[in-house]
Amino acid sequence: MTRIGFATSHRFAELVADDQLAVARLRAMGADVQPIVWTDEVSRVDGCSIMVVRSCWDYHRMPDRFHEWVRALAARGVPVWNPAAMIEWNTDKRYLRDLAARGVLVPDTIWLDRGEQCELAALLSARGWPRAVVKPAISATAWRTFVTRPETARSDQAALDEVLAETGALVQRFVGEIEAEGEWSLVFFDGAFSHAVMKRPRQGDFRVQEDFGGSSEPRLPEPAIVEAAAYALRQVPGAPLYARVDGVAVEGAFTLMEMELIEPSLFLATDEGAAGRFAQAILRRL
Repeated sequence: MTRIGFATSHRFAELVADDQLAVARLRAMGADVQPIVWTDEVSRVDGCSIMVVRSCWDYHRMPDRFHEWVRALAARGVPVWNPAAMIEWNTDKRYLRDLAARGVLVPDTIWLDRGEQCELAALLSARGWPRAVVKPAISATAWRTFVTRPETARSDQAALDEVLAETGALVQRFVGEIEAEGEWSLVFFDGAFSHAVMKRPRQGDFRVQEDFGGSSEPRLPEPAIVEAAAYALRQVPGAPLYARVDGVAVEGAFTLMEMELIEPSLFLATDEGAAGRFAQAILRRL
């Protein structure tokens, strides 16, 4: 029997409900699917025909260890999806700079390297930005992400300095359409569009994640949105098993916020056929 590993974290050792839908479909198709906590002994992966990286939602707190684990799987002959090189590229949000160079529309962004000096107040003044979002280059679920304004920039400086002492950072023009219209998440399997949801932050917040009170609902995007997301995905080096393309319509143009290739929620429960499409895509990789 084919043994498939679903990589996860200790907090979700039995997998999140969404991934359990895909597991059920795979088992119905005759596969043996086992959750694998990535921080456990690497020998647990032995016997797996494939490892699908799923809810490793603590990887950003120890990225070097995570990359070592992914490489160790490859060394043991266990194929990883998405592939190790793609995961490492996608870990650092400065991948957005690569995609922008390939013609993908992204928010106006200042890219900062680890240890670099940046005065937030001067930056906002020079750019004329009434609001900006500060993000660590390596982050997930809005970890250490905050909004700054000209009137708060000086008090926010210490938070940016703390981030830059450990990793790079992004300072982006705040995209107000997230508050007004919401953010698209379009899910692709093997490069083909599967389904989408619209995510919205709670009143008074900018974060769309459920952890911070955000909400989501299934929504069918216009063809132009799907094509723009598909174009962005085609600029990714390699062929991902799965991808979630997050973006916002700004003046009618799809602006990429995140290209999620490591461990995104795939919102399988929002579309009747999504879990089956994901399962079939995994089996094709065998």
